[in-house]
Amino acid sequence: MHSSEQNQVYAIIDQHAARAHGASAAWAHSSPSERSGLLRALADALDAHASELAVLADEETGLGNARLMGEIARTSFQLRGFAEEVLARVPYARLDDEAIPGPPPSGRPHLTRVLVPIGPIAMFAASNFPFAFSVLGGDTASALAAGCPVIVKPHAGHPRLSTAVAQLAADVLRAQGVEEGVFSMLDCEMSRDANIYLVKHPLVAGVAFTGSYQGGVALWRAANEREIPIPFFGELGSINPVVALPAALHLDVAGPAKALAASILQGCGQFCTSPGIVVVVDDQRGREFVAALSDALSGQSTHRMLSQDIRNGFEDAAARVKANVNVQVVVQGDEAGAGPAPRLFRATSAAFISDPGLHEEMFGPAAVVVTVPSASKIPDVLAAIKGTLTVTIWGADSDSRENREIVRAALNIGGRVLFSGVPTGVSVTRAQQHGGPWPASTAPQTTSVGYAALQRFLRPVALQDAPDWLLQMA
Repeated sequence: MHSSEQNQVYAIIDQHAARAHGASAAWAHSSPSERSGLLRALADALDAHASELAVLADEETGLGNARLMGEIARTSFQLRGFAEEVLARVPYARLDDEAIPGPPPSGRPHLTRVLVPIGPIAMFAASNFPFAFSVLGGDTASALAAGCPVIVKPHAGHPRLSTAVAQLAADVLRAQGVEEGVFSMLDCEMSRDANIYLVKHPLVAGVAFTGSYQGGVALWRAANEREIPIPFFGELGSINPVVALPAALHLDVAGPAKALAASILQGCGQFCTSPGIVVVVDDQRGREFVAALSDALSGQSTHRMLSQDIRNGFEDAAARVKANVNVQVVVQGDEAGAGPAPRLFRATSAAFISDPGLHEEMFGPAAVVVTVPSASKIPDVLAAIKGTLTVTIWGADSDSRENREIVRAALNIGGRVLFSGVPTGVSVTRAQQHGGPWPASTAPQTTSVGYAALQRFLRPVALQDAPDWLLQMA
């Protein structure tokens, strides 16, 4: 991009940031009815235009009408859910400690702890969920619920859809009488330098990001290189190990294998919670399970990936694993279809632990089976993995020292630990946790899914001996 064009982009970012900053104080002090009214109206607009939006999304992503209609329903559901949280005054919560006369430590002043919105949020949309993690997805919904304006950087993978959704949102803001700076969207085709300019803009107070490790780290560094660093809430990548203990395979291997294969293939492996590692004991039932998983994956077709760049990235990652001398290829399908063939690899626990290259997300329909000589070695495998969004443990129903050690290892690396089912599918609830130690996320004490997500954009302030007029406002 030429310098004159770059300067024009920077000027547009300046305008969006100035409008968001100008709207920030009023939106921070908006009432529960105002905020919830906007969130519900946005949900209603999505639902009213669901059919046409799904068609547009399918043209750009190839994810299919059924999947996309379901995702729209999820997106409107979480918008309404955040509206309910607002009406329940969650973003307005306060803790009050009355004054106690006398000297400390028993005596104390009157203290009131309140929550203050941090200000305009730059939200970087994801490619793999064009509704739920995009223009009006969970990051936008939670920031608006918290009282923060949002500047959306849409994903280049679905530009026409993003424009259509942003126009719906603009219409809703006008109809609700909400200042336009509360929500705005930039251009999809911004350069890396422009993205960094947005993150470093002095009027931007925080960043929400879902995307690749490389892109996320670059923006995270930019947020921390500012004269005044700002919080960067990034979801960067995850390999989501599934541990199949002998107790889970004692009666059946075919059923668990089919369920896991479906999870690996779901969304062509482009979910942030797609299983990338399968840990199994190398005994008779374990080998039967791997064979059943191989059968369940072999010959399966997938849809096209979200973009050619993502497809190329997956093929390169899978090729690196295949070329590893310590890895055995279990499934290597036919490449004739529009989508990539499923892949299944196998490595011993010793090879996996010693090779960080096997710990990287492939982001596609592929997984590595890691065989252990006994269940007692599973904690070592989990310890070799850095942070991950999920860890799934099948067969830990009984209380034993071995199971406790496995669960403890899972808690050390995972944001969500499952004891049944598969990790794909993240419910929107109060108790949900979608985050994890690095590189799963940059702020593992927060979540990007569920209603606790709005806490990311609130800062606690203690008011000491505050006058009554202020306490009535707070």
